[in-house]
Amino acid sequence: METSAEQSITDPPDPDPAQEQPDAQIAQWEDRWRRTAADLDNLRKRYARDLDRERAAERAKVAGAWLPMLDNLELALAHTNSETDPLVAGVRAIRDQAVQVLEQLGYPRHSEVGVPFSPQLHEVVSVVDRPDLPPGTVVEVLRPGYGENGQQLRPAAVIVSRAEG
Repeated sequence: METSAEQSITDPPDPDPAQEQPDAQIAQWEDRWRRTAADLDNLRKRYARDLDRERAAERAKVAGAWLPMLDNLELALAHTNSETDPLVAGVRAIRDQAVQVLEQLGYPRHSEVGVPFSPQLHEVVSVVDRPDLPPGTVVEVLRPGYGENGQQLRPAAVIVSRAEG
């Protein structure tokens, strides 16, 4: 019977896989490193897109909170017939400032009359016969709209012309 000392001399040692194939091991670690770096890069890009989307959603939320206040200021100004009253001038200044804030948030005001109807900017509330205007022309704006380029806070409520018939 052989002793353990004799056995270790006569049997070849077990090969170490790391020593046997160092290039393969290095290639495997390099592959893992590259995949991890690519995953990290993809994660950064995804977080950047998510952050932009969240910012836009918060901006829309804040802008939407301004609309009822702005509508009430517009209503107050519509019910006054004094142009010289300092109180009316103050309310008008506040309204103008609120419109400016919405524009800075990326939601410019749309209250133009005489422009062609656009489904992206307008919501038709009524249609009237106006032979002096081409069909589909905005005749009156009942409620201004805010936004552009697919970022519509709300469309303008309008009355449009139609052809007589």
